[in-house]
Amino acid sequence: MTSLQSTPESDTAQQNPLLELGFKIPFDRIRPEHAEPAIDRLVGEARQTLETLAQAPEQQFAGFLDQLDRFTAQLGTVRTIVGHLNQVVSDEHWRAAEQAILPKVSAFNTDFSLHEGLWAALKGYAQTEEAQTLPPVPARFLQLTMDMFRRGGADLPEDKKARLRALNVELAELTNRYANNSLDGIKAYELYVGPERLAGLPERVREATAQDAEQHGHAGQHRLTLHAPTLQPVLTYADDRELRETLYRANNQVGTSESGDNRLLLPQILRLRREKAELLGYRTFADLVLEDRMAGTGERAIQFEQDLEERTRPAFERENAELEAFYRAQAGQDAPELAPWDLSYWAERQRLALYDFDEELLRPYFSVDRVLSGLFEIVRRVFGVTVREAQAPGWHPEVRFYELLDEDGQHRASFYTDWFPRDSKRGGAWMNAFRTGGPREEGFEPHLGLMCGNLTPPSAGRPALLSHREVETVFHEFGHLLHHALSTVPVRSLSGTSVAWDFVELPSQIMENWTWNREALNLFARHFETGEPLPDDLYQKMLAARNFRAGNVAMRQYSLGRMDLGLHVEYDPQDGDVTEYARRIQARFMPVPPLPDSAMVANFGHLFSSPVGYAAGYYSYKWAEVLDADAFSRFEQEGVFNRATGQAFVDAVLSRGNSRAAGELFREFMGRDPDPEALLRRSGLIQGA
Repeated sequence: MTSLQSTPESDTAQQNPLLELGFKIPFDRIRPEHAEPAIDRLVGEARQTLETLAQAPEQQFAGFLDQLDRFTAQLGTVRTIVGHLNQVVSDEHWRAAEQAILPKVSAFNTDFSLHEGLWAALKGYAQTEEAQTLPPVPARFLQLTMDMFRRGGADLPEDKKARLRALNVELAELTNRYANNSLDGIKAYELYVGPERLAGLPERVREATAQDAEQHGHAGQHRLTLHAPTLQPVLTYADDRELRETLYRANNQVGTSESGDNRLLLPQILRLRREKAELLGYRTFADLVLEDRMAGTGERAIQFEQDLEERTRPAFERENAELEAFYRAQAGQDAPELAPWDLSYWAERQRLALYDFDEELLRPYFSVDRVLSGLFEIVRRVFGVTVREAQAPGWHPEVRFYELLDEDGQHRASFYTDWFPRDSKRGGAWMNAFRTGGPREEGFEPHLGLMCGNLTPPSAGRPALLSHREVETVFHEFGHLLHHALSTVPVRSLSGTSVAWDFVELPSQIMENWTWNREALNLFARHFETGEPLPDDLYQKMLAARNFRAGNVAMRQYSLGRMDLGLHVEYDPQDGDVTEYARRIQARFMPVPPLPDSAMVANFGHLFSSPVGYAAGYYSYKWAEVLDADAFSRFEQEGVFNRATGQAFVDAVLSRGNSRAAGELFREFMGRDPDPEALLRRSGLIQGA
């Protein structure tokens, strides 16, 4: 294990910015060599507090729950900062820092959940008169904490506890290697081509890739990478079929290089997860992680996916037959069979023919600054919060910093944004929390969060012009941010996004609905040069094409959730190679057969880049889509800018964290249980009001 500790402990606090954090994080001063000494200090202090809590006699239980809730807060913040920097400015030094601290943090977390003295103290406290008369939120925290200890192995014999400690450390290390291999695979790939090979691609992509090539010493050519703002336009618009195939195959092989082959790690990760579940008394890993979620068990999650698949398959098969007929009409009966790299291209041409709608025509109306200003105005009108730009050190020159205020002008939260791809940054989009605040005796302590993405960057003197899907992504991540920022739960462990994972996507996905609403679009969809609003005829075409191939879009999402559940509920090593097993599941949901060497599962970070993450929980996106489609129907009935409806959503969902069960919070907002057909109706897959 590489050690980065280079300063004596006596000097650490004076020299290490991670140990002197204010509200605004000093990203301009934090270096990789600060990580391990800070974690060493904070883990040591946390262990001391842990022993104090564990040894508390009954008469000293005053403040026990509060201290239990907060004593790891600084450790958690520093751990998040180091992990974050390894994702957004990754290099060999940050990677070494991450690898150095992982086993230490993992070992502490495991020791915490298995600490006999603390478990005894918890059980002792639960019997006190104070515990028996706690208000609802602290009482829920106590109950969930005790459930966590039981589920985490607190009652295991010592030999099994020792094995569980080893399993957790090994899982942390293996999943970190998986994440690094994926990042390396994307980072390593580049292809330089001449302009003649980019026929069909939007001008903005040609300009951006030419500029990128010039910056890398290849003037006159175009640099193609596997970052989404390049990959997706090539697969969707490039007339050069061979070029589409080249990038599709390259992306399909991320995580399979000889120096970092995730296919070798997958069986180990699955075996360790299965062993951990069985050690804790669960039949499958899915049953372990879903016990405290809305689905409850792996089998119920599978049934949820199967029901949706059955309802969607007729539309899926009809769409595929229509695409095949369109393709043959355009390319001829003797044209090659449709391949995976043909689907987006020919589907886009079919959509253009059916709806006279080219998504690229929307981009000039979605400059990133206007999108953000419109988003901030929408949440001001709906939820009563004001967002304003502020100043704070960032980890990269593109990082921006904002403050979020409530209607009374109270500072509720601040957050960072980092929207554009870099070779040193992981793919995708995400929100995370650096600090969890909330109501305190001395007043409200603000929250601190972040949003990151890999959106289309500015190029050739133009601002960043986003696709509508990217606009949805911005709104989605801000929904997560609001869930964190508007929390008023006094218990840190139950605050913000610390909810059941099949509920956590409700606040994010409901925000996407405003990107389809004309009133909302009028606030920001304006041409970046002329300032003209989005033309109504273009908006009507956008609406008409909204559910184009909705069956295929849904089936792709089902395939990911079903693959996940298959691996964590049904897979047995006797079923053969993990990659082949995953490929067989995917094949049921694809319009054309997958490639024989398809290795998408080797680059599925949601499932395998952390010890748990979305493992056995990827179905959550569809589960929460049902919730969001249903919940937004109230806004549609009462007004998308209805302040009272917005406040009801804040009061029932955004401010409540995990202070009550997810189903109860949904019922509080809607007055009933979720309508399971709401999503299918919105997607046009079934008829309904």
